[in-house]
Amino acid sequence: MSTGAHMDLEADPGVLPAATPPPPAAHKETNVGNVRKDLFLAYKTLGVVFGGLVTSPLYVFSTMHMSSPTEADFLGIYSIMFWTLTLIGVVKYVGIALNADDHGEGGTFAMYSLLCRHANMGILPSKRVYSAEEQLLHNQSKTAKRPSNLGKFFERSLTARRVLLFMSILGMCMLIGDGVLTPAISVLSAIQGLRAPFPAVTQPIVEFLSAAILIGLFLVQKFGTSKVSFLFSPIMAAWTFTTPIVGIYSIFRYYPGIFKAISPHYIVHFFLRNKKEGWKMLGATVLSITGAEAMFADLGHFSKKAIQIAFLSSVYPSLILTYAGQTACLINHVKDTDQENTGKVFDDAFYKFIPRPVYWPMFVIATLAAIVASQSLISATFSVIKQSVVLDYFPRVKVVHTSDENEGEVYSPETNYILMVLCVGVILGFGGGQAIGNAFGLVVIMVMLITSIMLTLVMIIIWRTPPVLIALYFVPFVVMEGSYVSAVFTKFTEGGWLPFAISMILALIMFVWYYGRQKKTEYERANKITAERLGELLAMPEVQRVQGLCFFYSNMQDGLTPILGHYISNMSSLHSVTIFVTLRYLLVPKVDARQRITVRRLGPRGVYQCTVQYGYADNLSLKGGDDLVGHVMNCLKQHIEASADGQSSPFSTEEEAADLEAARSAGVVHVRGKMRLYVGDDAGCFDKVMLRFYEFLHSICRSALPALGVPLQQRVEIGMLYKV
Repeated sequence: MSTGAHMDLEADPGVLPAATPPPPAAHKETNVGNVRKDLFLAYKTLGVVFGGLVTSPLYVFSTMHMSSPTEADFLGIYSIMFWTLTLIGVVKYVGIALNADDHGEGGTFAMYSLLCRHANMGILPSKRVYSAEEQLLHNQSKTAKRPSNLGKFFERSLTARRVLLFMSILGMCMLIGDGVLTPAISVLSAIQGLRAPFPAVTQPIVEFLSAAILIGLFLVQKFGTSKVSFLFSPIMAAWTFTTPIVGIYSIFRYYPGIFKAISPHYIVHFFLRNKKEGWKMLGATVLSITGAEAMFADLGHFSKKAIQIAFLSSVYPSLILTYAGQTACLINHVKDTDQENTGKVFDDAFYKFIPRPVYWPMFVIATLAAIVASQSLISATFSVIKQSVVLDYFPRVKVVHTSDENEGEVYSPETNYILMVLCVGVILGFGGGQAIGNAFGLVVIMVMLITSIMLTLVMIIIWRTPPVLIALYFVPFVVMEGSYVSAVFTKFTEGGWLPFAISMILALIMFVWYYGRQKKTEYERANKITAERLGELLAMPEVQRVQGLCFFYSNMQDGLTPILGHYISNMSSLHSVTIFVTLRYLLVPKVDARQRITVRRLGPRGVYQCTVQYGYADNLSLKGGDDLVGHVMNCLKQHIEASADGQSSPFSTEEEAADLEAARSAGVVHVRGKMRLYVGDDAGCFDKVMLRFYEFLHSICRSALPALGVPLQQRVEIGMLYKV
């Protein structure tokens, strides 16, 4: 690998060429190309974004619990599902939420980042570094509009800012809870299709087969999904287009007038007739919209237009027709429901409306679709964990990129096996789909309610939407989703506690890790060592320059870590050649070899700063630490030779080159500073709890240094206590 010290610029960045309008033919060709690209991306979203949503007909009716349902009850249920899909799916997510992206990224944490960039709402200064374009947009938003009253309130209230951060983290963690339950309920509901044609197949056998399929799915995660991902979209396309066809058949055969239930008065009559029981039914009907939150969360992997096209042209019509067909079938079999007085509508409500001639083809498609939906949520969980680790919001776990082309295709061994244990535990522990549905509904609606609240904040603080329009959005959606939340929480003790507990634990871990890391960053920035201060330290008579080459690792790119001063004060020495190394993560697949390593002098003789840049598909191991040393040394020599004509160094090129070789011959050591937080008795109660928990997490997480392939015998860790 060849490396270079500097990147040459071919044009003056301050001079912009005059814009030349393209000819009409080229413009038309570009539009056609964009349309084709959007349509292809829309097709791909079926296998990635909408896997959980389009497979929801497998289990929605199976999770319902009603005593002697009537035709009017089923019409009311379908009306609720129709308007839930329309209002939450079409109006909220497709029409509004997809516009609240943070430079193409979606989800609750993206909205939090967006809010923090337009108002001082972060707890501590953010570590994120923006490009020049982002900074320009940021400055424009600051100067063009003064902060709103609500923004000023968040800026003044530390408690409000902490609640906002925790709420955004909780919304992201709820998606991980979704990743535990979607594989369990989807595969279990699909395998239930074996029970009707084979009465000897008992529920424990169905659970065992479902668990075996999931275990196999988790065991192959380490190989990546590149080899089979091309099958995802065709499978989901087959599912998306066959289920509504069966639905249309059922409508014409059983109940052609089903679409009269679109009238909202059927919802009013449903609640007046069923009262408390009808309210509790909301906990099951909310599952009809499960997976809609993925439209916003996965926005970073696809374009907004592609997601909108896929949902409006295929997903939404498919679900409306499929649920209509299922409802028509259930109305026709209304006398067959609850024969054993169990209160259940059907254990296999999906397969009940499948015609016998296509039963087995639909069983195969349903099983494959359930597996694809499971894979989508598992992959999304890996991606969320990876992004959280990279942005320093989660303790370091091992993350392996299984594809050089797709950033989102990652694998985390620890996360994978924890998910596997939880998924199998859910199937074997809960058994039936109704208990899992109780657990599932809670995470689904909580994510949506958090999204509605944060979207309202975006409207007020950033978009400056007129109050009337804000009220028209906030009141209906909070009332509707609040009603769903209240109904789902009645099932808290019947399974709803599990995903809530998982999400709360993960959110607490992320919040504590973020808070602890930012406390360290704040301290490092306030106590950083400048090049001038380093010169003063080295000029002290008791400080000696010892032979050898030292790689001193630091997260700081502006200045030197305070641990350096601690190191020099206690060791009274510094190696004759010391290179301060910073690892810099870039949001690109691979960094060009010429831009991989950049170096510069820091002033004192033999002291350099080095930045190692890498992308998400780059392998930092470099076949051992010696390779890293070799690359950096070559880069330093090139830098010294390139600057020989200048006046940047008082030392000759030959002297510097000789110093490098002598230092490397004397031995190489890799030093990593390990700053620990000491929480004194005078610290606040909040800091005592949060930072002590952070220190525990820091002690059990993976180290950043072994990823470089540094030999164990060359590693040295320097500890430093920082009193909070």
